[in-house]
Amino acid sequence: MIVAKFGGSSLSDSKQFAKVKNIIELDSRRRYIIPSAPGRRYNKDHKITDLLYMCYQLASHNLNFDEVYEIVERRFEDICMELSLDIDIAKELKNIKKQIQSGASKDYVASRGEYLNAIVLSNYLGFEFVDAKDLIVFNNNDQFNPEATQIKVKSKLEKIGQAVIPGFYGGKENGEIVTFSRGGSDITGSIIAKGIDSQLYENWTDVSGFLIADPKIVKNSRPIKTITYKELRELSYMGAPVLHEEAIFPVKQANIPINIKNTNFPEEPGTMIVDDSYPISSSGTITGIAGKKGFTVISIEKTLMSLEKDFYRKLLTVLETNNVSVEHMPSSIDSVSLVISNTELNSKLEKIIEEICIYCNPDSIISYADMALIAVVGRGMIRNKGISAKIFTALANNGVNIRMITQGSSELNIIIGIENDDFDVAIASIYEAFED
Repeated sequence: MIVAKFGGSSLSDSKQFAKVKNIIELDSRRRYIIPSAPGRRYNKDHKITDLLYMCYQLASHNLNFDEVYEIVERRFEDICMELSLDIDIAKELKNIKKQIQSGASKDYVASRGEYLNAIVLSNYLGFEFVDAKDLIVFNNNDQFNPEATQIKVKSKLEKIGQAVIPGFYGGKENGEIVTFSRGGSDITGSIIAKGIDSQLYENWTDVSGFLIADPKIVKNSRPIKTITYKELRELSYMGAPVLHEEAIFPVKQANIPINIKNTNFPEEPGTMIVDDSYPISSSGTITGIAGKKGFTVISIEKTLMSLEKDFYRKLLTVLETNNVSVEHMPSSIDSVSLVISNTELNSKLEKIIEEICIYCNPDSIISYADMALIAVVGRGMIRNKGISAKIFTALANNGVNIRMITQGSSELNIIIGIENDDFDVAIASIYEAFED
């Protein structure tokens, strides 16, 4: 069996619905389908979920939301009409509007795009509609309950040969709707794949898999053919626009591979996400490059720092009491650097520096703003000579000044600190160095 999740761009209009139907009919193993709400059809178009959030905001302030909701209604009515579906979508839309007017919760309103799209798609495919609130279980504190969900998914779907299940949300015992974070349809698909012990989890979108580098920086960047869960997590953490992070864990636990595919070009192989034990196909190469701007580095020096057994505890206590987390903390015998996101610091920098001076009594403390971090990720780098040299030579040849270097014990990635202004040049330089 294959679970196939289709994103908002894959189901944005009737033409995209037709593509999705063709894809599903190409392989009879695609038996459980997870749709997102309709996405944008063109640049200035609106996502249905964004419109629904707007309806909720207006209604919660006792303002008229008819004009916005009419856009939602027309979108679904047009899809049904163009596909010649025998479905009373107007009745569903009218009921949802009534619920919004009666003070429905934010999660309920936001989830209706997926709910309606699943009804439409199930009718179009001839599959059974199964409401996600009857499968995906949340506790009374709005926390996802994987154990109860697993039982429900397995017991209900084993009796249903083909089903469409809306993504993004689930329900409490009392029927109240609870949503995942945005992009949560990826999570739903992953949960269903684990629940039915799927052979494969397909995630269909508008790109042919993940790219080695950001295409806005590197034109014609090559796609990543195969990537492990750990590599994916490293790239995702460093800002690469990849699969919803929480969607990885259910299928990872069940050792189910994920295939990222393009609805518009289904013949392309896409990117396969595999277990970490998957054999390394090529050594001495990188899997991907990702990075983020907007960091501040606090550099602290103190002679015989390593002999003070409580030094690091005091240092981290300052950050903890200020509710600030650290991205990286490279150190030497008499110095340590704190790499902190500017979004974490806000206006706390001077206060933190003052408290470090009081509690840790350093010889010197200096902060550097406008820093960026770049991660070069790949299992193919492990125990291969010359990888670091290749990276650093490429940066030096292109005039990029390296301010910080750190590598995890797993040798899965190399983190490089540079100035914000060098960000694009650095990524392009590293990519070109490994293109040979």
